[in-house]
Amino acid sequence: MKFSLRRPRELARQLRLAARRNPEEVSEYLDENYETWAAIAEFTPGDAADILEALPDETAGELFVDLEDEQAAGVLEELRDDLAADFLLVLDPEAAARVIEEMAPEEAVDILEQLAPEEREPILRACEPLLRSEIRRLLRYAPDSAGGLMTTDIARLPLGMPAGEAIERIRQLHDELEDLSYVYIVDEIGRLAGVLSFRDLVFNRPGVGLDEVMVRNPVQVDVNTDREVVADLTQRYHLFGLPVVDEAGRLQGMVTHESVIESVQDEASEDFAAAVGAGAEETVYTEIGLSVRNRLPWLVVNLGLALGVALVIETQTGVISRVPVLAALMPVIALLGGNGGAQSLAVVIRGLAKDEVPRSRSLEVISRQTMIGILNGLVLAVFAGGAALLLLETSVFSTEASSTQVATVVAIGAAANLSIAAAAGTSIPLLMRRIGLDPALAATIFLTLITDLVGFGGFLIVASILL
Repeated sequence: MKFSLRRPRELARQLRLAARRNPEEVSEYLDENYETWAAIAEFTPGDAADILEALPDETAGELFVDLEDEQAAGVLEELRDDLAADFLLVLDPEAAARVIEEMAPEEAVDILEQLAPEEREPILRACEPLLRSEIRRLLRYAPDSAGGLMTTDIARLPLGMPAGEAIERIRQLHDELEDLSYVYIVDEIGRLAGVLSFRDLVFNRPGVGLDEVMVRNPVQVDVNTDREVVADLTQRYHLFGLPVVDEAGRLQGMVTHESVIESVQDEASEDFAAAVGAGAEETVYTEIGLSVRNRLPWLVVNLGLALGVALVIETQTGVISRVPVLAALMPVIALLGGNGGAQSLAVVIRGLAKDEVPRSRSLEVISRQTMIGILNGLVLAVFAGGAALLLLETSVFSTEASSTQVATVVAIGAAANLSIAAAAGTSIPLLMRRIGLDPALAATIFLTLITDLVGFGGFLIVASILL
């Protein structure tokens, strides 16, 4: 395998693609060309992380160990947190601590919280005292809270400082801070007094005091504020960063726009997983045993619900034996209801995630979505009934019963199931929110139960009456 180092970014892209096809060859190449690997890790750490993820664990660990501390820190920041934690454990505690010291505290915390306390403590003890204290403080906050999302590397200046002196101070902080979108002004005990954009600071006269030009009482959140609220405030007020304070109003850090985007993506993926009964924190790389424990209880619940549907169908086997074509038509009705209910479910969960459904308007939302289901049901009833009649009349489906009567049963079943499915898909997440559960928690399992009961059981009951 031959590559050229003259264009490191292009080389990194080639190796990333090759690692997915021939990981053994790429492993051998990088093992023999350390300078190439070090250059990729330094200049394109994201590509280096992708390469490590594609390689066998043992080889990836050996390549990671060979990196300089700063290079290793850059690669860890680009890896998934759980995988980064695994790589950190490849190092001895002193070496791991040196890598952690090259990272921003909030990035280090994201990785360290993936480790068990007995794995984390030796690394923390080897860190320098100030960083160790900062990391321990951040570890106390929940990962999905403002405290868990914030960065503590922010520009904070005292209340009485003139603008000219403040600009000079910002110049000194330039190399230490990654984000200078906002400058936060604090009083003598560290309480947040105001905020000033870096642009506004630069364009003010040097002798003007910060207290004269700052925005007082800025939008802010407590360290324990949930990430959904953080995301909502950031979007509503078009902020690049949101200050985080403690119970006494002392400035603790800032949630950056980048962190908000990542948290929204995490929230969306967790809701999707929870909706189908998978673990909210589960990924494609989660330990097999943990994945089984996350999924199995909901699959058992699903089995129980499915047996309930089977019992309902069993009570109507008489009409199936008289009109066998109903067995072929039942799944059509259930499928229509399932899809219609899933549409309402998705709309409501998205509305809840964006905080667009206040509790006072829950009944209005249910009514609107149910009406949509009824109207869709009436239209689909015509199409489904007409299609069934056409198939029966052209002998594609054979039955001794009246084709018109069977088509009528299909039409009624489609209209009823779509209407009930829309109401159920809307009501399930709202009901879960009301009783204090995650609105997305296994919602599709309960929706499937309802649409199957109506699609199979209700359909056969209507058939037994009309046929």
